Amino acid sequence: MTSQEGKRPRRGTGLLVGGAALVYFIAALEVVIMISPFAFFFYSVFNPILLGLNQSAGTRWLTAFFLPHMVAPTTPLLMALRVLGSVLLIGGSLMFLLCAGQVYLGKLLRWGVAKRGCYALIRHPQYTALVLTGLGLTILWPRFLTLVFLSVMVFLYYLLAKDEERRMLGRYGAAYQTYLEQTGMFWPRLSRKPVPLKPLRWQAALLLLLVLTGGAAALGFGLRAYTAAHLPLTTVDGVDILSIMPGDLSAAPGLVQGARQDPAAASYLRSMHTSPDSRILAYVMPVDYIMQGMIANTGDEWQLFRHHQTLGTIADYVLHPIGHLQGGHMHHLAIPMQHGPQMYNSPMMRRRIIFLEVQANHPLKTAEDAFGINNQRLPRFFADVHLHTNEVMQVKETPHGTGWGDVPTPVF
Repeated sequence: MTSQEGKRPRRGTGLLVGGAALVYFIAALEVVIMISPFAFFFYSVFNPILLGLNQSAGTRWLTAFFLPHMVAPTTPLLMALRVLGSVLLIGGSLMFLLCAGQVYLGKLLRWGVAKRGCYALIRHPQYTALVLTGLGLTILWPRFLTLVFLSVMVFLYYLLAKDEERRMLGRYGAAYQTYLEQTGMFWPRLSRKPVPLKPLRWQAALLLLLVLTGGAAALGFGLRAYTAAHLPLTTVDGVDILSIMPGDLSAAPGLVQGARQDPAAASYLRSMHTSPDSRILAYVMPVDYIMQGMIANTGDEWQLFRHHQTLGTIADYVLHPIGHLQGGHMHHLAIPMQHGPQMYNSPMMRRRIIFLEVQANHPLKTAEDAFGINNQRLPRFFADVHLHTNEVMQVKETPHGTGWGDVPTPVF
């Protein structure tokens, strides 16, 4: 919103920007909707778009993820980014509400031109707040599609801000020019040099859009490569093992070996296709890990949209950026912890191993190659193994797809 009270943007420009912002926030808030009771209604419209993008190697990357979502971050950089996502989401939302309250209170009390508070430093603080909120959401739900939509939204907000300032200068003249020289557009100014208000030619606008979207995509691919290179990953006897919690990595090989000794699990493993173009991938996690439904359909209890825990789960996810991964299903559904002899069979003493077959149309030479964007992932079965004895306590085949059917979900 412009800093001038009552001055609205052109109708066409406002609708374009508003529509782009709406599309972005729908895509970014997928993480909220997918665990709500409205998930299937949402995906009846949105999933065909994801599946359409997923059909071509040229667009499949848009449905992929560039930061860890299910796996606990393993480096200071990834941890800092995860915390930053929560900070930006909360801080940007509060800033937007504060600035909106200031504008509408000013209208109610007839303060005139909004130059107090954030508007004393920034001419478009609400746009800044929305972009910060969007960046936080993009970190929390790091699908490439949301990253590209965010860059387009930033571009359109810039065009809208330029159009508003051109019209404000025409209306208020020298007074607004003075305001331009005293404030920054989206962040506080660092110098007091005169600000020339030049019209933005369409060639420059197109170049800016290409730079923003291309730069965002390049940054996303860089972060994805960094994430894949720092996964808690090891390979034992032809099985790539990814530990959801880094602390389980040392025990993971023994757990997988224990599963291989079980007749039912061994039979499933022998039936899995092995070739230079395929690999066996095993996810090791607490048996009550809250997001296991994104990896495979391990049961209705892990299809979170069935349990009406949306607000509590999202609050925990935002307010506990790292700790929410360790809470498990016990934390969210308030399952009491067991003690004494019952501890042996408690969820704390078990780990779930979900086995997938990863296929590609090219050789997969390393464990890291199993996380390529164009790979096909086929969940086969899971085994629950005792953490200390490696005793197999359950083996169960998984149906096709994940807990959300054929919706493209995170791989790490």
